Amino acid sequence: MQLLHQVKYLIKKEVLLEWRSKYALNGVLLYVVSTVFVCFLSFVSIAPITWNALFWIIMLFASINAVSKGFLHESKGQQLYIYTIASPLALIISKTIYNVLLMILLTLIALFFYMMVFDYVPQDIGLYIIATILGSLSFSTIFTMISAIASKAGNGGMLMAILSFPVIIPVLIVLIKLTKNAIDGLDRSVSLDEIGLLLIINALVAAVTLLLFPYLWRD
Repeated sequence: MQLLHQVKYLIKKEVLLEWRSKYALNGVLLYVVSTVFVCFLSFVSIAPITWNALFWIIMLFASINAVSKGFLHESKGQQLYIYTIASPLALIISKTIYNVLLMILLTLIALFFYMMVFDYVPQDIGLYIIATILGSLSFSTIFTMISAIASKAGNGGMLMAILSFPVIIPVLIVLIKLTKNAIDGLDRSVSLDEIGLLLIINALVAAVTLLLFPYLWRD
């Protein structure tokens, strides 16, 4: 019960801080809108497979901007304060949940704006939305873990890019394949392997994060 209470308190703190500054929401939305608009001016009309790849490239960098602030932008004083009021597990769980919710919101907004600008809708829009939610979940869990590790190093931004590259590439490959199935309108049973693989990756990342973060946080 104490863990649950701490998680709720920390999520509330994150929401209040974001509501006051609107750093992630406004910054990432501005990035997505401007990038999509520039792409539209550059291409006007693109093939569906290019449309799909471009969307995930945009969302990859948007997620880095949105999620990385979780640990990298916190001062030593803030970290010390949180250390005294909450357990490491409560902190990492709350950060992950908050980042997942934030990324799902941003990704869905970006997807509908992207479809509106390019006037294109995948054949199986339901599966595509499921894929974007799974992608948001994957990006959030991975970048939250990497951000926590990188925050303990001197050059956190560079370290985050180096550490996240080998982890995020397989996820991107699976996501692009899954969303291509949605674009082609294939039967959803064809995509079960990709969905299962994404869920397994998320579960593994979450498990590793929960195991390692308490030791990392002590330093």
